[in-house]
Amino acid sequence: MNLVVVGAQWGDEGKGKLIDILSESVDITVRYQGGNNAGHTVIVGNKEYVFHLIPSAILRPEKICVIGNGVVIDPKALLEEIDSLKKRGLPMKGAQLKISANAHVVMPYHRVMDQLREGKRAQKIGTTGRGIGPCYSDKVGRMGVRIIDLLNPKILKAKLADNLNEKNDIFVKVYGFKNYDFSEILQEYLAYGRRLKPYICDTALFLNEAILAHKKILFEGAQGTFLDIDFGTYPFVTSSNATTGGVCSGSGVPPTKINQVIAALKAYTTRVGEGPFPTEFDKKMNDNIRSKGHEFGATTGRPRRCGWFDAVMARYALIINGATHLAVMKLDVLDDLKMIKIATAYRYKGKIYKDYPHDMEVLANAKPVYEQWPGWMSSTRQVRSFNKLPLEARTYIERLEKLLKVKIKYISVGSKRDEIIIR
Repeated sequence: MNLVVVGAQWGDEGKGKLIDILSESVDITVRYQGGNNAGHTVIVGNKEYVFHLIPSAILRPEKICVIGNGVVIDPKALLEEIDSLKKRGLPMKGAQLKISANAHVVMPYHRVMDQLREGKRAQKIGTTGRGIGPCYSDKVGRMGVRIIDLLNPKILKAKLADNLNEKNDIFVKVYGFKNYDFSEILQEYLAYGRRLKPYICDTALFLNEAILAHKKILFEGAQGTFLDIDFGTYPFVTSSNATTGGVCSGSGVPPTKINQVIAALKAYTTRVGEGPFPTEFDKKMNDNIRSKGHEFGATTGRPRRCGWFDAVMARYALIINGATHLAVMKLDVLDDLKMIKIATAYRYKGKIYKDYPHDMEVLANAKPVYEQWPGWMSSTRQVRSFNKLPLEARTYIERLEKLLKVKIKYISVGSKRDEIIIR
């Protein structure tokens, strides 16, 4: 049984906790897209772990974690993450962590280009400035540096010379920025290659051989459906396919080998950065939910924007991801609300939109059509079975299930590993 966990909103749905729980029953966990512009937070006992590139299943020493070819890797950030986990007692051996030789490398000029481009734009994207977009641009432009190149001085030297020949012209003539030093970058990245060498392999071959050996694999992405480069609120998106469609191209595992897709949703909605958000709360409610839900980015610390549950966007996400089951996370954040709203359509210029519109003008200006449901006004943190939830909480979950037309299997009622209901 091979399964995918995908975010069905704008990311930050609590996938890290869900993946941590599910990884116990699989052999291998694979990250298939994104970079260190996203993070997963996992709380085990009283310890909090934040992951940016390495799958959170690394906390289970008997499991294998894979960073697939669809990920763009900042080697400095990855090595810092490895060293940090080693200091916390994790072995971090090559047998446990495997990195695709074909994954592309975030270079120092990518990070600077990311920030310079954002500074020039009138319409800000809200990028993290970590070089992810420019790295993917170079990948598609067939001028990228791959992880395998860090092990071959001749290849890295040739690629770096070509890149700096173009990049330095752009930096100096367009942005008035300094030249990059060729030899300094070359030596720095060859050193990264030497340190990463024990982890580098053909991960596509490894994964397909594991499937033939009847191993169970869990695929995890970063971000969420509406940050997907094709299906998200473009241009306020990431630079890769965060949907299940990215699994195959980002790992080398064919679609015929995927059996189950679990879509994670918050019991409300959040997003980070710029872009439309039809159900966003007013400032007072935003501050309230942000405080209760600890809604700050795991990677950047940026405050998340919060809003009511949006069934229009959620239903669309489940369709394009082929979701077989749902996980509703952070139900407990709504525990003390007297009334809860669910958006079931949008209204713009007299027209009702029941299906998700991709027109940015509509999304930016539409007013949600809400249903109102009574809150339960009691704590759900200690509840471990669906039948013991307050009646109003059960009614809310059942209404979401009916609107979304997919079974809700997991309900998270807290941040810790055991604070979850499995139906």
